[in-house]
Amino acid sequence: MSSFAAGVSRPLKITIGGVRGVVGETLTPDLLTNFSQAFGTWAGPGKVLVSRDTRPSGRMAQHCVLAGLAATGCEVVDLGICPTAALQLAVKDSDAVGGVAITAGHNNADWNALKFIRSDGIFLNHHQAEELLNVYHQKEFTKAAWDELTPIGSDHQAGRRHLDAIRAQLDLDTIRAAGLKVAVDCTNGACSDFTPGFLSELGCEVFPINDDPNLPFPHEPKPDAANLSQLRALVRAAGADAGFAHDADGDRLGFVTEEGVAPGAEYTVCLAAEMVLGRGDPGPVVTNLSTTMRVEDVARKYGREVIRTRVGQVYIAEAAFNHRAAIAGEGSGGIVFPAINYAHDSIAALAHIVELMARTGRKLSALVADLPQYDMVRETVPCPSQRAFSVLQELRDDLEAEWATEVNLDDGIKLIGADRWVHVRVSMTEPRIWVISEAAGPQVAQDLADSYMQRVKRLL
Repeated sequence: MSSFAAGVSRPLKITIGGVRGVVGETLTPDLLTNFSQAFGTWAGPGKVLVSRDTRPSGRMAQHCVLAGLAATGCEVVDLGICPTAALQLAVKDSDAVGGVAITAGHNNADWNALKFIRSDGIFLNHHQAEELLNVYHQKEFTKAAWDELTPIGSDHQAGRRHLDAIRAQLDLDTIRAAGLKVAVDCTNGACSDFTPGFLSELGCEVFPINDDPNLPFPHEPKPDAANLSQLRALVRAAGADAGFAHDADGDRLGFVTEEGVAPGAEYTVCLAAEMVLGRGDPGPVVTNLSTTMRVEDVARKYGREVIRTRVGQVYIAEAAFNHRAAIAGEGSGGIVFPAINYAHDSIAALAHIVELMARTGRKLSALVADLPQYDMVRETVPCPSQRAFSVLQELRDDLEAEWATEVNLDDGIKLIGADRWVHVRVSMTEPRIWVISEAAGPQVAQDLADSYMQRVKRLL
């Protein structure tokens, strides 16, 4: 799908993942309303559900979206603040023709975005996103007459139904018997009114922080190691068995061991897969091309195949659906549980890791140590979106790598060897090129990343 930028530092990104930008600069009320009219035209007529996260621009964006959808004659239902996974489940389980999530996920508070959901609860695929973009550019929106407009409805139980669906997959007695102490950083985001209470219902002693949806984000909402200092301190101070961190809309999950160590979100999918495969859920494992090769090690333990896709939730979700996967996920901490829904679901991921701890009776640090130890390097090069794909095309013309036994061009360029790989791809959400490497040894991984970083920079 097309993308463009209004300068490198303040872009507007229009991709398969939706439209996102900086509020008041590139993401304007006109754009939000027009995209909502485009979606109402593309998806309607029918019911469209809308949710948002807690960022300051959420209510403004919500009014634009509700107005744009209503103007096309859609029956609009406002779910209010809830995890995006709850919206996706609500769409799937209803007669809705689609949904709109107002959230920029892991981006900072000055950003916002619209994510578009089709009637089965999955984000639009590439073909559908291109159709929507064509409607947006043509500006030939459906216009409902004054007597065809319907009142905007509300449904504030979607979050509770989502928790019920997660609970149905868990061994509640085993979790409750473990009596675990769990710290959680909700980032003052969409999970704030859901996760602490849910953990209490599971019999955990809960130590929540940043669980007020009326307050600003206390840090960048991306749940990676750099943003987990508060959580690490809380885990150590409370003597918690684990600490978990959400992003703004309950998409990604990060965690901290009982030692106050944040191993990285790459471990999230591995632990969730260990839990799901270990309890016998049938099917392969789906992950993307940039995710750790530890996934293969976990799958091999249970005799399962690993299917790799392009980076992006819709690719993961569609592959999980098509291949009847047991579990799917990405190294970002976004995990899909097909038995619940085809959505990245950080509350479900948290619950499954808690159950893994309860079932095994092992500390979280020990579960992490059981996994093979590889080293991953993730680097980025700032690059205007309109130039990034040209850079990758030029890089494809010179792919000399004696160590590589396989080349995958499904999403950028991935070179794969026996004990290492490197992946160079364009970011879907930011104006940059990613260079990601993994190897059995930190220096090997760093040298590999440095080599391709230099090649990319020479082409800019």
